[in-house]
Amino acid sequence: MSVETLRDVIVGNMASAETAAKLEMLFRADAPRLWRSLLLFTGSRDIADDAVAEAFAQALRRGDAIKEPSAWIRRVAFQLARSELQRQRSQVELTDVPLEMPESVVELREALATLSPNQRASVVLADYAGVSHREIARILGSTISAVGVHVYRGRRRLRDLLEEA
Repeated sequence: MSVETLRDVIVGNMASAETAAKLEMLFRADAPRLWRSLLLFTGSRDIADDAVAEAFAQALRRGDAIKEPSAWIRRVAFQLARSELQRQRSQVELTDVPLEMPESVVELREALATLSPNQRASVVLADYAGVSHREIARILGSTISAVGVHVYRGRRRLRDLLEEA
């Protein structure tokens, strides 16, 4: 979603001008990292694009009702992506690799694809996005201790896979 598209969405929404401006700044600052996190989680550019766009659109519709927009948007984007993965009920193909990605990133994406969805989301959110286990638990609808197990097992599995590669 481009900034121009975001502005178009703002025009027809009930968000105050101040809230819309804050969300636009948040979009400029956080959207690229959120998109990359979702790409690592899902392995699909389309799902990452749609989840980021829909999360920001929902934030605009809710306007001033959101207390912590950054955390709320991240939570919604991951929930949307997770729902889409469950809907597809098939393993995500990792053939759509951009040419500019270093081989180590490609190997990481392939290794992440072997993890369970909860392990993949937990590792990406904890290690890449820097999200706390408490917030990850909220995003996944899980417990903090379960997230700790997912992160531990996911990291261990990734370490094994990447050392082999």
